[in-house]
Amino acid sequence: MSIADRQRSAYEAFKESGADAPFLTERPALFSPAAAAQDALNIRGTYGRFAQILLPLEYTHWTEEAAAHVRSCYIGDWTSLHKVRVRGPQALPFLSRLGMRDLSRFETGQIKHHVQLDDQGRIASEGVLTRTGDEEFVYTAGSCDWLLWQFSLGDWDAEVTDISPERFIFGVQGPASLHTLEKVTGQGLRDIGFSRGRPSEVSGIPVDVMRTGISGELGYELHGATADAEAVWNAVLASGEEFGIRQLGFRSQPVQHIEAGIATNGLDYLPASILTPGAPRQFRRGAPGGSFVPSNGITDYFRSPGELGWGFRKGVPDRDFIGRDALAAEAARGGPARVLVGLVWNAQDVAGILTSLTEDGELPDQMDVPRNSGPNFDQVIAAGAPVGVATGRTLSPTLRATISLCVIDREHAAPGTAVEVLWGRPGTPQRTIRATVTTLPFKPDNRRTDVTSL
Repeated sequence: MSIADRQRSAYEAFKESGADAPFLTERPALFSPAAAAQDALNIRGTYGRFAQILLPLEYTHWTEEAAAHVRSCYIGDWTSLHKVRVRGPQALPFLSRLGMRDLSRFETGQIKHHVQLDDQGRIASEGVLTRTGDEEFVYTAGSCDWLLWQFSLGDWDAEVTDISPERFIFGVQGPASLHTLEKVTGQGLRDIGFSRGRPSEVSGIPVDVMRTGISGELGYELHGATADAEAVWNAVLASGEEFGIRQLGFRSQPVQHIEAGIATNGLDYLPASILTPGAPRQFRRGAPGGSFVPSNGITDYFRSPGELGWGFRKGVPDRDFIGRDALAAEAARGGPARVLVGLVWNAQDVAGILTSLTEDGELPDQMDVPRNSGPNFDQVIAAGAPVGVATGRTLSPTLRATISLCVIDREHAAPGTAVEVLWGRPGTPQRTIRATVTTLPFKPDNRRTDVTSL
């Protein structure tokens, strides 16, 4: 079978994975509820599509915005994320079975990473779960379709409501984020621990302040009613002016995730739910790009939690959750055969791709900067043999380097290991780029910064 045939075969399942389930809520594309405030500095007038919402690509310049979470802070718009409320006497039992994490000690105001698996232990969805009351939770993710579908299969004494159109989510991340938010709320926020949140106000407007770590730095999120989005955005921007706040454009949003070593569903792997009969399809975009050619069809783009560093440190627990038996079987085999590492790409080889436009000869695929907007999977090679798959190739202005994530065979995962990345789609003038394995994250993890002395 030719390479093109293998790629077409792999994507057939992605394209033909079934019609939408009837309970799904359609959320048509629209501008952010803070669009009027954002447009004031959207000098270029360009937009990128983040799920159902169009966001400005840049406000000043992507290099400045992509480094703001390290140098000062930014305000960015994550309202596009899907949000559902789960409420009722059996809300907790349902969520406990749906996700692999233990929710038995889950306090109101607490935030947990909720990783949801299919029966074969592959990641179907992952996002953030917040407990908002005794019997009430909010799940936020790139897509909540898997949760909605699983809920429809049972007879739970609970209700699930899509609240996406009702709520905005703004990220305020970076060393100046605390000072910016304390000034705009008029409150001390140092009582909010990492992965915790509580109500506050911005200019008299109710908001929930969550301390999160999507940037790998000290950071927060503001959640509130969409009707208040523009006023809150403007207030935070004005408050942070003295601290050097920047607005984060869509072009720069993904850079921090790679620096922090965070794999993103739909970009660094595909959700396993797309193969489940009758299940809804998530992230309905074109096929992934890159040099990687799957050997086993679409499943080569799936990942287990252990491969992404989300496995159990003390062994698979006995409690019941979807995919538990598959994880136990994987553990019995010695754990996942591959692990997540970082790659630092050789600067000279990367420059050769960029300067090929000024030279004679065939042109290789060019590199979008700071990274490609969609999923890109590139084959990683050692001693002439495939050993891994690189994703999320990003040019980081903070690290002054081209970096990526990589799921790689364990025997090649040691820091300092030299590998090569095959760059370019099959059928194009491909090139090999030297790279070096490194530990994650790429820079110090400052998410849990002690704020009491700031």
